[in-house]
Amino acid sequence: MPDVRIVNATKKFGKIVAVDNVSLHIRDKEYFSLLGPSGCGKTTLLRLIAGLIQPDEGEIYIGDRLVNNVPPEDRDIGFVFQTFALFPHMNAWDNVTYSPRVKGFDMEKAETIGHEVLEMVKLHERLDAFPDELSGGMMQRIAVARALAAGAKLLLLDEPLGHLDAKVRNELRYEIKKMVKDLDLTAIHVTHDQSEAMAISDRIAVMRKGKIWQVGTPEELYMKPESVFVAHFIGESNFLDGYVSSVSSKGVMIELRGELRVQVATNDIQQGERVVLAIRPETFTIERGAKRGKNSVLATVEKVTFEGTNIRYDIRLENQDLVVVVKPSLTESWFNTGENVTVSFPPEKSHVFTYPKLGLKEEIAVE
Repeated sequence: MPDVRIVNATKKFGKIVAVDNVSLHIRDKEYFSLLGPSGCGKTTLLRLIAGLIQPDEGEIYIGDRLVNNVPPEDRDIGFVFQTFALFPHMNAWDNVTYSPRVKGFDMEKAETIGHEVLEMVKLHERLDAFPDELSGGMMQRIAVARALAAGAKLLLLDEPLGHLDAKVRNELRYEIKKMVKDLDLTAIHVTHDQSEAMAISDRIAVMRKGKIWQVGTPEELYMKPESVFVAHFIGESNFLDGYVSSVSSKGVMIELRGELRVQVATNDIQQGERVVLAIRPETFTIERGAKRGKNSVLATVEKVTFEGTNIRYDIRLENQDLVVVVKPSLTESWFNTGENVTVSFPPEKSHVFTYPKLGLKEEIAVE
């Protein structure tokens, strides 16, 4: 069973550095996602693993085998593209059995594989259908079945759900992961959709500008982001900038704009240091009127948005900073636009980062 190791890989296209000295270890039988904004290098990295392009520097290993100079057809991989990439002149059966036949399998073995994978993707009854007779979800199932029929133990998926509508996308992502786990495959899934990556991945590498910013489980990335960018890109965060006004055994005091002071739980910063405070929208508590307590801030509700399961509040703090607060719509009493409230958060529920050298706006940009 293959694990995948990328060692100091770099790939340039002219002056553009698409992959910048990346090292990464994807474990055997792991469902791993490469996540990041468009143009961050995730698809280039996947193509390097597939052998569709060669690294300018560094090494790619599949299992214990160095594959830098091994052509794609000899890497024992299955590749699923965003655009389905089915042969339009072939029906579902011929598309799925194409790889076994090209590899020289005897007809009986090729037919056995074809029946097995079509049953697996629940499209055995459509084996005579041509691609233009199938829905987008069905075509992607056929594309996955064709990759599985090749007998590969490493499945590479490049934005495989990007062209599907939301409901089909949500259903198919779980089906693909179940197939991968049932067959003991290793899967590398490229996406720019953080909710998709969070839902299906064992681990995720967050990429930006050709580099990997953090690798971890979905829970680790959400609960323990290591940078302002990851705190912004994984989920949603409110960012408040200020200075460390005091450090003691009781905690760290941050002075925000307007001499507003709040306490945080970290001790890994120095007095006088400029910092960014990241607070998740669901972390805040809202109460009517003026309340006093730790990290309690007077505020006014500026906007109320109903989002189905949640209510989203845009709230202006007394120092004029704007924060977003999200609460369940069924279990919370709603607040009204213009209402005076108090918002608060526990010190341990915030993340503190050194203020970015290039500024906060540049740091969270998802160019």
